[in-house]
Amino acid sequence: MSLGARTLYLPLRWSRGLSGIGVALGTFLFAASLTPTLVPRTAVMQGVLGGVCFAVGYGFGTVWRWLWAYLEMPAPNERLRRIVNIVVAVVCLLVAAVFLANAAQWQNSIRAVMGMEPIESAHPLRVSLIALATFVVLLALGRLFRLVALFLARRPLAFMPRRVALIAGLVLTTVLVWSLASGFLVRVGFRMLDSSFRERDALIEPASPQPTDPLQSGSQASLVRWRDLGRAGREFVASRPSGAEIAALTGRPAKQPIRLYVGLRAANTAEARARLALEELKRSGAFDRAILVVITPTGTGWVDPSAIAPIEYLGDGDVASVALQYSYLSSPLSLLAQPEYGSEAARALFAEVYGYWTSLPKASRPRLYLQGLSLGAMNSERSVELLELIGDPIDGALWSGPPFGSRFWRDITARRNPGSPAWLPEYRDGRAVRFMNQNGPTVAPDTPWGIMRIVYLQYASDAVTFFDDRSFVRPPAWLKPQRGPDVSPQFRWYPVVTGLQLLLDMAVATRVPMGYGHVYAPQHYVEAWTAVADIRGWPQEKLAALKRLLWEKAQRKPDEREGEEGAYDNRGG
Repeated sequence: MSLGARTLYLPLRWSRGLSGIGVALGTFLFAASLTPTLVPRTAVMQGVLGGVCFAVGYGFGTVWRWLWAYLEMPAPNERLRRIVNIVVAVVCLLVAAVFLANAAQWQNSIRAVMGMEPIESAHPLRVSLIALATFVVLLALGRLFRLVALFLARRPLAFMPRRVALIAGLVLTTVLVWSLASGFLVRVGFRMLDSSFRERDALIEPASPQPTDPLQSGSQASLVRWRDLGRAGREFVASRPSGAEIAALTGRPAKQPIRLYVGLRAANTAEARARLALEELKRSGAFDRAILVVITPTGTGWVDPSAIAPIEYLGDGDVASVALQYSYLSSPLSLLAQPEYGSEAARALFAEVYGYWTSLPKASRPRLYLQGLSLGAMNSERSVELLELIGDPIDGALWSGPPFGSRFWRDITARRNPGSPAWLPEYRDGRAVRFMNQNGPTVAPDTPWGIMRIVYLQYASDAVTFFDDRSFVRPPAWLKPQRGPDVSPQFRWYPVVTGLQLLLDMAVATRVPMGYGHVYAPQHYVEAWTAVADIRGWPQEKLAALKRLLWEKAQRKPDEREGEEGAYDNRGG
């Protein structure tokens, strides 16, 4: 046989071993993956997702065929199989073609609610080729898995009955692969990533010079060296608005806001860094300010300037804020590799600050608030033990984009008032906890607050918040007919597929316009802080001007941000 004939023969022989029912199920899952979810997808993203969905469907079909043979059920004759496979192939091609033809329109339904320009084509050929390549890779891995299982069943386990040996081989191979993937590969991978992120964190931004204001961390008077703030800390400190900028907008005298930050390099333990942060607060006079905000950053230590600048303007600069870094990794990696680090660091900082704050006279101490975005919101939740606040509660908390694993958020959402949507719940009479989105809260503005105010800022299109592992087997509560304003009306639930789609949505939730997905806009933070901090006396035109100013600042290109590059760009951390 010639080389060319052999090249054509091998793929043909390989394809003949495909499962007909597997191809059918794979095609239906591939087609369903083209439908819209929360975030627009590129052709590459859609192709990879489609290939994974096809592989999952094919896997289900293959398992079904294997189970049928394992139970020694009667198999159809060769002629019937051939006819059925032809019919299945034709139906699969038609289904795939119809869904591919509608893919652009479905993606545009998401883009429309996010104010994005529509696309003319979803590039069906490119999507199909990428999906095919993804499926081939996953199929090869699956067949390698099967070969290892059969080897174990036929050689080391040959003393067992055939069926028992097959099951034992499958179990042993699963344990072997899982141990290898979750042990050695993950450990080495995270070690390499941690080293890479640590080197990146050490970089000094050329346009972020060391602050001269002694009130700032990293200054000559600071207890924390400029280089020990880390990249995220330097970005946070450097992006602070000045008192003059605040006064220019408000028309009133304003103080220089205090921004303090302690990076991972500053001390060896979370407790030591927390004590250092407390000393920085005392040194800078932060406890003499009207408002004190304890921030829990995202995984890399990033603090969203869009979340902190609003309260600094609303408070006429009479605001101090402090943050503590707990990881070099991004939020998803930090959650996987170091799930306890963030909550331990957040708890250590809160315990130090709260312990000192409660020792001060109530009449002269600042109002104390917590703030966190994404993983920072979840760890900030965990930093507080509600029982310790009964005698002397803090003033409130603003948590934005809480991850789906946030226990307090999940509990409040599950116990929401009947009839209120899962994507913007109402909890009891709204005196303690309120939820807000792009359109503000559902609670009437004149609804009285209790002694402590908690606000969750969340978008219905944020998969980081609304992913649910039960989405693989049942529709999520937030997908009921009363949907969020930024969710496509053409979003439909499909078993298994929707769960995979939402996993991808989480991974790209920050690649959307500001004000959607996991990218929280400053104008929405203005509304949230106005409620949390009980801001009064601001005319509507001034609030509108503040929202416009912060929005324009957040939209500037990196080369237009003097001393601020990176601060607005590391969305989600």
